Amino acid sequence: MNCPYVENCGGCPLRTLSIDDYRKVKQSWFAQLLKAIKQNSISLGEPIFADDGLRRRAELTFVWHKKHLKLGFNTAESHEIVDIEQCKALEPSLNAILPAVRQFLQDLCSINISQRIKNKVVEKNITCGEIWLTKADNGIDILLEIEEAITLEHRFLISDFTQANTEVVRVSVGKKNGYAETIIEKVKPFIDIVGQRVFIGAGTFLQPSKAGEKALIATVMRYAGKTQGRVADLFCGIGTFSYPLAKNMRNKITAIDSSTDLLNGFRQTVNASTIPNIEIVQKNLFKYPLDAEELRGFDLIVFDPPRAGASAQVKQLADMPYENKPHKVIAVSCNPHTFINDANTLIGGGYEIREMTLVDQFVYSKHFELVALFVKKESVNEFE
Repeated sequence: MNCPYVENCGGCPLRTLSIDDYRKVKQSWFAQLLKAIKQNSISLGEPIFADDGLRRRAELTFVWHKKHLKLGFNTAESHEIVDIEQCKALEPSLNAILPAVRQFLQDLCSINISQRIKNKVVEKNITCGEIWLTKADNGIDILLEIEEAITLEHRFLISDFTQANTEVVRVSVGKKNGYAETIIEKVKPFIDIVGQRVFIGAGTFLQPSKAGEKALIATVMRYAGKTQGRVADLFCGIGTFSYPLAKNMRNKITAIDSSTDLLNGFRQTVNASTIPNIEIVQKNLFKYPLDAEELRGFDLIVFDPPRAGASAQVKQLADMPYENKPHKVIAVSCNPHTFINDANTLIGGGYEIREMTLVDQFVYSKHFELVALFVKKESVNEFE
């Protein structure tokens, strides 16, 4: 699909290719990945490609200089902003709100902030920041990340903007990687995961598209097969895989993550829906991975770590006595480089890959995700 920003924007560098050529490139990269895995033969599942124009979450950068606003994405390998009016990768409702967001930011940055410095009153303005747009199932959630403290006038403007745009359900403001204050919330934003209404916090990490999320869930569940019993969902986030796994009441899910914000939303949903077979645990698995004794007794491990991978945790799995190892491990990864290290650790520890599936929801980008099924060596049936 043609895009006027394709030569400069760093988000979709492969958009110049036809869809067929683009998918061949992704598959060739996936095949290249396999060469670094220390296993002679790996079966591949049918690759899954998401359609274009379905991204439901985007971080845009803005700069206000000489009363002119630039809003968009960074150029490739640069902090220079490509000023955009629309983005071909985004879900239609996010594109529809962009003009209003642009005017909102222009008005917000135009408000003077009086600050006393060394007995002098200095006027300043909001001059840069990031704005997160998330398409929840019941509207658009906005998180504004800036360094300045907002004034009462800013709050009135945020309220007016939210009321004027019926599709906007919440606006929050905070510093990058810090606490976000909800300024106005009409209703709590939520997404649906296998029939569960999952409430999301400001800036919550989500799979980039609903279609991609469904593809990952379907692949994880196919690999889980008939395995049931004690299940660990590691780096669980908002519970994307816990919810479908918990539909089998014979499963007892232990969901673990370090993020307070993500787990608060997860707990809210579990409590509201009275899901009895999910236990939520807060733990930093990078620093304090589950050890051999804590892992003992699990029938299935699912892990979906950040881009840094799960090296500390997979080492604990690999070092377990063979008879105590979980029968099956399912890895979800958005970073092929860290996945290679994790996969080779598991293979060296007595596991083998039965199947891997490419899941491409970062359309026209250089990124892709994958799901891999590991089983203990000498296990007979793939998906039991």
